[in-house]
Amino acid sequence: MEVSFELLGEVRVLVDGVAVDLGHARQRCVLAALLVDHNQPQSLDSLTEKVWGDRAPRQARSTLYGYLFRLRQVLGGVPGAVIGRTAAGYVLPVDAGTVDLERFRALVERSRSGDDDEALALVERALGLWRGEALGGISGGWADAVRQGLDRERWSAVAHRNDIALRLGRHESLLAELSTLVKRDPLDERLAAQFMLALHRSGRPAEAMAHYQVIRRALADELGTDPGPRLRELYQQMLVGEVAPPAVGRPPTPRQLPAPPRLFVGRDDELVVLDGALARQGGSLAVVGAGGSGKTALALHWAHRALDRFPDGQLYADLRGFDPTGPPTSTSAVLLGFLGALGATSLPADVDGQAALYRSLVAGRRLLVVLDNARDTDQVLALLPGGTTCTTLITSRHRLTALTASRGVPTLALDVLPDDDARALLSGHLSPQRVSAEPEAVATLLGHCAGLPLAIGIVAARAAAHPGFPLAAFADELGEADGLDGLDTAELSTSLRAVFAASLRALSADAARLFALLGIAPGPDIGLPAVAALADVPVPRARSLLEELETGHLVRQHVPGRYRMHDLVRLCAAERARDEETALGRVIDFYVRSGLAAERALYPHETPAAVFSDQPGPADDGTALAWLVTEYTCLIAAQEAAVRAGDHPAVWRLAWALDTFQRRQGHLHRDQITVWRAGLAAADRAGDLDARALASWRLGAALARAGDVDEASRHLHRALTLSREAGDPSGEAAVHQSLAWVRETQGDDRQALHHAVSALDVLGTLDRPIRHAHALNQAGWYAARLNDLDQARHYCEAALSLARAHADRDAEARTLDSLGYIAHRAGHHDKAVAHYELALTHFEDVGATYDYADTVERLADAHAAAGRPDRAREHRLRALALFLQQHRTADADRVALTVEADARKRGNPRRGS
Repeated sequence: MEVSFELLGEVRVLVDGVAVDLGHARQRCVLAALLVDHNQPQSLDSLTEKVWGDRAPRQARSTLYGYLFRLRQVLGGVPGAVIGRTAAGYVLPVDAGTVDLERFRALVERSRSGDDDEALALVERALGLWRGEALGGISGGWADAVRQGLDRERWSAVAHRNDIALRLGRHESLLAELSTLVKRDPLDERLAAQFMLALHRSGRPAEAMAHYQVIRRALADELGTDPGPRLRELYQQMLVGEVAPPAVGRPPTPRQLPAPPRLFVGRDDELVVLDGALARQGGSLAVVGAGGSGKTALALHWAHRALDRFPDGQLYADLRGFDPTGPPTSTSAVLLGFLGALGATSLPADVDGQAALYRSLVAGRRLLVVLDNARDTDQVLALLPGGTTCTTLITSRHRLTALTASRGVPTLALDVLPDDDARALLSGHLSPQRVSAEPEAVATLLGHCAGLPLAIGIVAARAAAHPGFPLAAFADELGEADGLDGLDTAELSTSLRAVFAASLRALSADAARLFALLGIAPGPDIGLPAVAALADVPVPRARSLLEELETGHLVRQHVPGRYRMHDLVRLCAAERARDEETALGRVIDFYVRSGLAAERALYPHETPAAVFSDQPGPADDGTALAWLVTEYTCLIAAQEAAVRAGDHPAVWRLAWALDTFQRRQGHLHRDQITVWRAGLAAADRAGDLDARALASWRLGAALARAGDVDEASRHLHRALTLSREAGDPSGEAAVHQSLAWVRETQGDDRQALHHAVSALDVLGTLDRPIRHAHALNQAGWYAARLNDLDQARHYCEAALSLARAHADRDAEARTLDSLGYIAHRAGHHDKAVAHYELALTHFEDVGATYDYADTVERLADAHAAAGRPDRAREHRLRALALFLQQHRTADADRVALTVEADARKRGNPRRGS
């Protein structure tokens, strides 16, 4: 007798090909619930919610009993279809091979290995199991959520099938279906690439390139982003006319998981739930519970146990949702970290673009994403993978109800450890013999810990430090502390304060003082030199005190030389801080002096009077850059602390310390605007004229880069006035140069030249040779744009002499680019080519990739004007590739249109199809 349970269409049971009468829709919903999670017990409450949602009738339980009774009767003669009952609920323990959904998944998994011919046959067999919409004939919230998930699995398998078929050269047979699919999901870049490839290989390259423009506009309109790197690369290949075979190389494999907990006990039921919820590709789960209850330990223990399920890697982020000293980790910061781990080299400036690129890079990959310590639903939404192959595990102290409602992500509530498991954890930290020798003392200790793993670890560290002391002595100490306010429950608060108090009494006086001061330190973690500044002790002494705190599990050295506290421990520390204003001032001053030194290494040409510092700095700009990357969040937090403390000079000096770093990291425009708004507010409050001029200038420049030219112009004109009042000609010149750039973006080259010449006039009176060279070049550029070529050449030749005399390759490269532009406009195209090629060499030397791309495009124009269309086409394609990498959509579109127009004029034959 052949039995088949079917969910991929109308829910039904077949015996020797004949359907069994399963009754009405709600009764079939009960069967579907048992089959979707076959072999997993379903409680009556769970079944009630799946059948009726939040509209269960008063007699729901008795009605369910009736459904289950009738299903048992209907299935009584079906082998392997016995609905059983366990202590955990009802279960239908069927063979996975008899359920079409499980057969579908198994076939798809098998198709991911072996040769393409066999893989294609397997995935087509899998797709052939679908008879329509999954769970057909069943309605309700649970059914809809399951249906959506299964639909994503189905279309992931379709995309997988398409990749294999294209590799086998079956593009023409796919065209009709792909045309339908891209209309069904117009934002799916993988489908778009498949459709374009099929069109191109079927002799329809123009339609393929036209579809790229369709999805590019759709992504820009709907998501505010550009196509991902794979789609852009395919488009570039089509422009060249030589499309490579589908890539089979693998992207980087991230391995970001922290180490698993050294000791882990119990949680057997929770691990079963995690296995069940995350067994399927695309599964998600949120573990929620009180602070210190072991959510992170559970997540990491499970993740390391399940590593073989995620061959494409693991991403991890601590979202710092409840850090008492600062805001949660920004979505952008997490996305940038993920994108770097996934191999992205050119990053969008905005969060929406970063999220879209992230979803593109993880699509089709079997990845685990762990989002630890989430504050709320909003913090994690943009971090959820969009495909069906990634698994997401979230931890939070909040219930994340909105995440369940909007995305169907289930939650697992984590309670404190039961007594037996708490005792086992304590035994693991100490020894079973020591724990069993004093049962009454152990009971007292565990009673104070209230089943909280964090508290047990701290108590155990105290006892382990004194192996000869009786545990009763530590139990007596715990009764002497008062309650810790502001935590999850009164009971946990009392227990933790008692635990911390006992641990602190065991510390030396200096270590206890440092513990308290670490509670007020700005930032999510702290480096050893900053600790020394905070405590006003030498670095070796700071290291020794930190080792004492590490021994007591009160701090953790999460990377060499950097220390972090659990946020509950940090709350306790902050409560005990004394003389915190003085200590906070010391560590803020450390960040100010060190930050200004790093900034000076990046930009050595001039330091404004408002931020002068004689602190010795890093030996080179590479060291400075690495320090700024490491300390970036702490510098931001230090500025916020300075704002709260009313330390106005520190606020604007920290803004300057971050300025060059933020400009070079173009994706940090928003942060730069934020720090300079704070800097300007502090300068206004302090009434410091130099600082007001500086902050107005830098805020205006940051706003201009972000595209807000109107507000930028207002701040820059204010900066101009203030610089004149302060008698600061260097600052006045700098503002004129920024205003010139703003006027250029507004299309007013004449006013741009006016500001450039004004800057030049001012700098001519100062001994600032490199700044003078840049100003000469800027004036020459605008004169050339206004077709005053003789004056433009005069300016730029003078700039080139200065740049070469002072060996500044950046200034030399920019000036050579301008001279190439001047020669091109004068009709001297070979001379223009020579200038451009030398400029490119220097741009490459200094790593100025943005300017390099612009010069490549101008080099192409010069070759075209000189009658060398092949060279022009070659360089336009280089420029196009660079613009796409830099997400410069308008520039890329302009060059692409030129390439396509040139190809049509020349009647360029299609190649590589």
